[in-house]
Amino acid sequence: MNFAPLPSVDVAAVPSDGFVLDVREDNEWAAGHVEGALHIPMSDFVARFGELTAAADDGRRVHVMCRVGGRSAQVTQYLVQQGIDAVNIDGGMLAWDSAGRPMVTDNGTPAFVL
Repeated sequence: MNFAPLPSVDVAAVPSDGFVLDVREDNEWAAGHVEGALHIPMSDFVARFGELTAAADDGRRVHVMCRVGGRSAQVTQYLVQQGIDAVNIDGGMLAWDSAGRPMVTDNGTPAFVL
């Protein structure tokens, strides 16, 4: 079988207004996330796939995020197979945090990567 390489981008290449899909679990999301990101845990992804297609129906690129890049790579591969313009964020939230990109929490506490 011939697999195309997984499309991926460095955290610095994600536009500040880019569409980010966070596939981490609820406790990871609560600790800190990208402001404006769509949160659909990987464990719920297939059941909630319609939420993503509704949010991305304008054809925007979907930047898929997890903690280090493993779960997001699987979701990115699935999205690409569905014909969605999706890219995996290399290094995930750990790289995002290391690059000094902004993170928020829903309750206003300091954000961190769990």
